[in-house]
Amino acid sequence: MNRIALVEDHERLGQLVVRALAAAGIQTDLFARADQAAYAVAHAEYALMIVDRGLPDGDGLDLVKKLRSTGNRLPCLVLTARDALHDRVSGLEAGADDYLPKPFAMQELVARVRALMRRPIQMQSLTATFVDVEIRPESRSMICKTESVTLPATELQIMLTLVRAGGQTVRRTTLEKAAWSFHDVTPNALDVAIHRIRKKLDAIDSKLQIVNIRGQGYALQESQSAS
Repeated sequence: MNRIALVEDHERLGQLVVRALAAAGIQTDLFARADQAAYAVAHAEYALMIVDRGLPDGDGLDLVKKLRSTGNRLPCLVLTARDALHDRVSGLEAGADDYLPKPFAMQELVARVRALMRRPIQMQSLTATFVDVEIRPESRSMICKTESVTLPATELQIMLTLVRAGGQTVRRTTLEKAAWSFHDVTPNALDVAIHRIRKKLDAIDSKLQIVNIRGQGYALQESQSAS
């Protein structure tokens, strides 16, 4: 998973960071407010969050503290114009994993992001299992017994969301946000992705099938023939 959340209200700086990370193969969703980022992190999967301290709706550290208070271990890199020692210490004590004062070199930012994304603890915590299928985000693998297939990023996020729902129905909008975050997509993009995942479930001989619950969304169910 190479998608991260960037919380930065300075539009030009935010776009520069987005472009620098894109050049390094890292997708970035940009948010100008802490409340927007908090909603996004609660409804989509991210490998890391970069957060500025000076935001229109408060101190970015409060967002980090909120995540940590709920047990969320999403790696967080704090950006700030405050470079005093006590500011850096307070950031780390609040739960930040790294702290980068402004102004900074884009190469250093990218290097720090890559280092945080290599930490194994976050990837391990994202592994999900339901019935006979296991999803391993670190390798983008969907596994059933001895068979496995590799999923592109969008399909990976869809399957992670469905597997974690444990057979419960997941709304279309929830799956779309998981796969494409808050970017606009064509009306049938989710249906096309679901069709491809169904073929891959068949290819690994899984008991699971993705069922369309009319007017509600999608759910994973064990096929009748498997019982």
